[in-house]
Amino acid sequence: MTAWASFVSSLMPHLMLAPIMLPLLTGALMLLLREERQRLKLGVNMASTLLGLIIAIALMQWTHKAGAPASMGVYLPGNWPAPFGIVLVLDRLSALMLVLTSGIALCSIVFAASRWHRAGVHYHPLFQFQLMGLAGAFLTADLFNLFVFFEIMLAASYGLVLHGSGRTRIQSGLHYIAINLAASSLFLIGASMLYGITGTLNMADLARSIPQVAAADRGLLHAAAGILATAFLIKAAVWPLNFWLVPAYSAATAPVGALFALMTKVGVYTLLRLWTLMFSSEAGASALFGSLWLIGAGMVTMAFAAIGMLGSQRLANLAGYAAILSSGTLLAAAGFGQNVLTAGLLYYLPSSTLAVSALFLLADLIDRWRNDGASLAPYETDGDAPFLNAQLMPTTGINLDEDEVALIGRAIPAAAAFLGLAFLTCTLVIAGLPPLSGFVGKFAMLTALLNPLGLGSSAGNQPGLPGWTLVALLIATGLMALIALTRAGIRHFWASHDRPTPQLRVAEGLPIAVLLAACVLLTVRAESVMRYMQATANVLHDPSTYVRAVMSARPVPGPVAAGAPADTAAVLGISGGTP
Repeated sequence: MTAWASFVSSLMPHLMLAPIMLPLLTGALMLLLREERQRLKLGVNMASTLLGLIIAIALMQWTHKAGAPASMGVYLPGNWPAPFGIVLVLDRLSALMLVLTSGIALCSIVFAASRWHRAGVHYHPLFQFQLMGLAGAFLTADLFNLFVFFEIMLAASYGLVLHGSGRTRIQSGLHYIAINLAASSLFLIGASMLYGITGTLNMADLARSIPQVAAADRGLLHAAAGILATAFLIKAAVWPLNFWLVPAYSAATAPVGALFALMTKVGVYTLLRLWTLMFSSEAGASALFGSLWLIGAGMVTMAFAAIGMLGSQRLANLAGYAAILSSGTLLAAAGFGQNVLTAGLLYYLPSSTLAVSALFLLADLIDRWRNDGASLAPYETDGDAPFLNAQLMPTTGINLDEDEVALIGRAIPAAAAFLGLAFLTCTLVIAGLPPLSGFVGKFAMLTALLNPLGLGSSAGNQPGLPGWTLVALLIATGLMALIALTRAGIRHFWASHDRPTPQLRVAEGLPIAVLLAACVLLTVRAESVMRYMQATANVLHDPSTYVRAVMSARPVPGPVAAGAPADTAAVLGISGGTP
């Protein structure tokens, strides 16, 4: 048993490549298959995504070892030391994002299996390349490779947003492409300016170099960081750079919209990662640069998204504005630079993302039910049994007259009950109402704002004007989201009469149930999840741990040093913590 445990432990670091290589190989394989082999492609896509989720969970458990509060894995694919070679870094934050991505992706592809994957060509390869880009963005440790993975992710998203064709999708998709091309140009400009000033693009090396930048170059450094941050803020859907999001996301097919709920979180993740590394309290004259901009932009985005939700009539638009509200909340909280507040926002991040993804899927089913009570495409069984489409009232053989039926009430079809309960759960999580995880995340952030005791807290432990403003916005935007979603629920569920029973397949209901069950699980396991998030936040706000882990990694000795043992643990193992 000890030998097996040792073998598994030595194998685990190499799994850091799997979230990138697995979708790459799967997508390449499916490109070799004929487009008519849709069933085979669907099966391969599902199997690969499920395996990716299992690997992501294993990597998360690996980084969260007992007795290793700051553990992280560092992998040198080219066997060149930092900052000269490619470096992949896995810590608690990147592992969390990998699990979130794989979980939502699996639910998305299962939902698409009912019909949407047949709406266009190359859906499955594009889906896998999208996962590859997302995983690479979460694992990479230098700006150049971050740009490469961003472009892979965006190139795949261009095809996915146009999947299904139609004038609305093409028009919104072209706007989406144009905006992201502009963001990519800003990314290149900002990264090249940073390289010209610091001479490096490695994130750990940047964190080490920024305090040593000459005073004469400090203004240029801040300008470069601002240009780079603008590219990420576009992806994070900050106001006024988010006008593209709602039309593009609402026009996309439902499973694509659910997957795209992750895209804004990529921008938030990158900003949080780079800002805590480059402009931490240890950055000298640049310490906490841009914090007020993040707070202000996040707050305005929250207000804009809440007003947008109140003005929305379509459920898909509501889901798009809910994604913007989530992103604005995360950015505003991140700008305070407090580790306790960061732990709260990290708890809120997966909860809100899961709920928004579920709302995109629900919007498709509810709109379809509202239109004609059946699928927009001809209903095909494909061997799948309809999901929850039976009446709940049992057949007893007793004839009830009209008065008795009115007194007892009519039975709610199980499918309609499922849609209503799922919509109610989404409402509770997005609005931040008890007892679900949205409330827990917002309560954690409110507690940290009103009692700033962690790293980066203001003098005198007072929230200050920004803190009080964010407290008011967290409460007000939650109320506005509740009003908007309640109004939509009344319109779609209570105010509808004589509507046919909705017909849902297992492949349509199961992903929504799993996404919302994950929100319930976050609530039930809130204490252990919050401990994980607090440990993640502590490491984020202590950049020396990340810098030491990356810069101390050494290549495996080549054949010349055959007699010497290879210190594999230094290159591939856990660094930066106490094992």
